[in-house]
Amino acid sequence: MTANAKQLFDRRSRRVRTKLRQVGGGRPRVSVFRSNKHIYVQVIDDKDGRTLAAASSMAKEVREKVKSGGSIDAATAVGALLAERALSAGLKEVIFDRGGYIYHGRVKALAEAAREGGLNF
Repeated sequence: MTANAKQLFDRRSRRVRTKLRQVGGGRPRVSVFRSNKHIYVQVIDDKDGRTLAAASSMAKEVREKVKSGGSIDAATAVGALLAERALSAGLKEVIFDRGGYIYHGRVKALAEAAREGGLNF
């Protein structure tokens, strides 16, 4: 039986998340969702099942800066916005969950901008 793209993506997501639980040490998880038009990211406390901070390319601050929500520029702006919101919520140490996406392009730009903004992962 061959797996389709969705099944392979889900398998990669589970594998990444399982590894993060092993090495995470109870730190909040920065979860990324990427669509063709936008990028969304949130800091999740898995112990309590709560979202502690979130940002997306649909946020007013980001829409004013970038032309398209599906670009590397938008991902960079979202990463900076997330870092700002997470630091104001008292979060500095997090762990990055790329999901089933490869660490490249928009996902990488978002992560690097969040690091430059002050998040440690």
